[in-house]
Amino acid sequence: MSVSRHPIALSIERQVGKSTRLLATVMALPLIDGIFPALVLAGALTYPFGIIETGLLVFGGSATVAVILAEMDGSPREIVPSILVLGLVLIPVAAMEAALAPTIESMLDMPTFQRFAGLVIVAVAAKTASARVGEYLPRPAVIIGLGLVASFQPGGLDVAVSTDPVLIAKAAATAGVGVAFALAVALAGPQLRGAVDIDRFRFGSSVALGMLALSVLQLMPTEAPVALGVLVVTAVFSFDPDGSSTGSEDDSADDDDPVVAASDDDPAPEPAAPASDSGVPTVADGGDDADGDAYRYPRSEDSRLPWL
Repeated sequence: MSVSRHPIALSIERQVGKSTRLLATVMALPLIDGIFPALVLAGALTYPFGIIETGLLVFGGSATVAVILAEMDGSPREIVPSILVLGLVLIPVAAMEAALAPTIESMLDMPTFQRFAGLVIVAVAAKTASARVGEYLPRPAVIIGLGLVASFQPGGLDVAVSTDPVLIAKAAATAGVGVAFALAVALAGPQLRGAVDIDRFRFGSSVALGMLALSVLQLMPTEAPVALGVLVVTAVFSFDPDGSSTGSEDDSADDDDPVVAASDDDPAPEPAAPASDSGVPTVADGGDDADGDAYRYPRSEDSRLPWL
């Protein structure tokens, strides 16, 4: 079971497994469920910073971070090739879906469909924030399907396929931003593991998705990258630079513990519970949480806490 406890990553893991397959499914899900085409049709790539916000929040996001840091145990040299191969698939598919967008747009009432596109982002944000809330919400594909039905205009159907090269390039760049984000997380994985609070980053990402939905619905009277700003602040508050070194310091402290040899006449002393530098037993041994280890990754299978 996933140690990240990310609701979306957990639900996908039960169906496809772990590691590379899980990452491929998480990053390709916006193309499969129709989230990305809906955002393209709603004009999410037309306003400033829309490509960066959509790439980071839709193709990247907290689920990608959770899978790379908590599920993929290999070195960056082992993980990066898998992400590059995944990018060779995601970018062309995103471009193909964007190429069909003008044809689909000709038969839809765009103001109506735009509302459903914003609603699907709100649903994804709610699913990201809480697995329990996500159980009561329909799948994004269902919401998008209802939007297509509600906004369908058969009289405006244009059978001829019309492509917009600029839109195709923007869609490919958006998928490229998501792949670049995954590569950056994989390359910095050794430094980020144990130093990033995934739950805090997950909640912040859900708020950023909500801001993106407001931009798509044109409910914010500004074109400033509010969602991108929320994501940056979330990343800052989720990072604990002292967290990654705690495990190595504890290990070195355990190695330096003196060993008292018992003589034949004296009874052998009972082994002392492993302690941190402050002398407080670790969380895994039922001790206090004075060193904050409960908010970092477990160092062994036995030390895994219920919510990790």
